[in-house]
Amino acid sequence: MADSLPPPELSHTELLPLGPDATEYRLVSTDGVSTVDTTLGSFLEVSADAITRLTAEAMHDIAHYLRTDHLAQLARILDDPEASANDRFVALDLLKNASIAAGGVLPMCQDTGTAIIKAKKGEPGARRACGAHESMLNT
Repeated sequence: MADSLPPPELSHTELLPLGPDATEYRLVSTDGVSTVDTTLGSFLEVSADAITRLTAEAMHDIAHYLRTDHLAQLARILDDPEASANDRFVALDLLKNASIAAGGVLPMCQDTGTAIIKAKKGEPGARRACGAHESMLNT
């Protein structure tokens, strides 16, 4: 019987790590958002309507827009002398698709990525009425 190999060393990478973020954001609205001071500290309180509105905006933007730095990365492939003909074809096709999707009617092709939404509820004392918020995201 052959010697068994030692198990591989495991490593973990956070899916959506917290840290410096150069992403450009836009303010959707401050309606339905306030702070609440408690003995545990200050907490952000967001109404179910505000979460619904933010989710609708996010899903629209995810379906119709690519980030500026992603578009620039695709454009650089077209000018890259080391890019293959297939690399250029795919980059150009994605840029054309992004241009059409940015019109707001037809979304990006569904095979170009997966939308991931991550939200953290925070401390247990700040979780009141979260069930109502979860139902707003499942519509």
